[in-house]
Amino acid sequence: MTDDMSREMWAALGGGPGQLERIAQERAPAALDRAALPAAALARATVAVCSLAAAELASARGGGPVPRVRVADRAVGGAFRSDRLVRLNAREPVTFAPLSGFWRAADGWVRTHANYPHHRARLLGALGLPEGAGPRELAAELAGRDAADTEEAVYAAGGLAVAVRDRATWARHPQGVAAAGHSLAERRPLAPGGAPLPPSGRPPGYATAGLRVLDLTRVLAGPVATRTLALLGADVLRLDAPWLPESQDALDDTGLGKRSARLDLATAEGRAVLGRLLETADVVVTGYRPGALEALPGMAPEELAARRPGLVVAQLSAWGWTGPWSGRRGFDSLVQAASGVAVAERDEGAADGPPGALPAQALDHGTGYLLAAAVLRALTRRHRTGEGSLLRLSLARTAHTLLHADVPGGTPPGPGAAPEPLLREAVTERGTLRYAPSPVEFAGGPRDWSRTPGLWGADAPCWEESTH
Repeated sequence: MTDDMSREMWAALGGGPGQLERIAQERAPAALDRAALPAAALARATVAVCSLAAAELASARGGGPVPRVRVADRAVGGAFRSDRLVRLNAREPVTFAPLSGFWRAADGWVRTHANYPHHRARLLGALGLPEGAGPRELAAELAGRDAADTEEAVYAAGGLAVAVRDRATWARHPQGVAAAGHSLAERRPLAPGGAPLPPSGRPPGYATAGLRVLDLTRVLAGPVATRTLALLGADVLRLDAPWLPESQDALDDTGLGKRSARLDLATAEGRAVLGRLLETADVVVTGYRPGALEALPGMAPEELAARRPGLVVAQLSAWGWTGPWSGRRGFDSLVQAASGVAVAERDEGAADGPPGALPAQALDHGTGYLLAAAVLRALTRRHRTGEGSLLRLSLARTAHTLLHADVPGGTPPGPGAAPEPLLREAVTERGTLRYAPSPVEFAGGPRDWSRTPGLWGADAPCWEESTH
């Protein structure tokens, strides 16, 4: 049985409706059912279309019919909370910093994001607070400011804060209008002439085996997508700027199956290394705000495709690709707050209390699986026609789907009804890692990653010899 949201997403990806009959779903109570909005349905649908796209590519490369797909709610629920469930040596990860959260403003509420040191410094600087200010000082300062004024002041300083809006207000906001006007997963052709995908050298279920993926993404949505491509056999190399800090906790979750290197693209040497990597890359996934990478010489999608015919360039943004906020940074929590999700999730018994949040970073995870699905479908197209693709997805457009879905919200599970999340353990050089397995599943497909995460930035910026 396929639900309406899965059909809508598969159509947005350009898939034929006949393939949907291959999806089998196993329903079970899960943590996402606690949401007022249909977060569980969103999660289920994004995983379903990602799994189907993987099965389709496996069929295209290996021959034979498209394998059947299984979507198990227990696995989906665990995977959508993987960033909260991951443990190294039983240590709980740090998710949100003290200055990240909801704060009462003079005329409503503000949501801040200050997990990274540079974002924290910019937030405090924009508000005229000293470097050592804590939650009490921040709360006092924001309480005397209008929410929209805070939003603009912090943005102007390079920080991250949004005014909390309900869905009707966001629908009238120029950025809400712009995001709603885009497809859930946009695609346009890039330079054709690519060769069919090389032999994988692996069993047919490893749909991306033998392929090379440059991962220029951070935090969650993009890394979830590239983690999925790694599960399916790709050589995924994540590249980070040396001066941008990253959480090892985050990498322990999303670094499964990948290698991690640091590369300074602001230098001629760094760009030369990137150029050599691009010569044999099959996919480039970027998660920086629109225009940031294109500002570097030779990094526009058309320029990349001209150097590597058949290349798939996948771009992810927070707010969308047009509109007044298209160039702004953003995170799942901020998009939830600005778009109306947080207001919809507010505790019904506390109408004047702080806004709520989904039981998981569902916009991040959902967009990540959609992005992986779009890449997999583009690779199938390249294998058959040699055509490259430019793909664009955004958290704000995924939020629009969640807010306007003709699907009922969750039914909170009763006491003891929600099963424990499905988790696995692996022994690494740094200790015992507990992690959520991938929910992407189809007949003959891989069920776990080939490697555990290493230390952030510890690998060399080069491809593995075994691919291509």
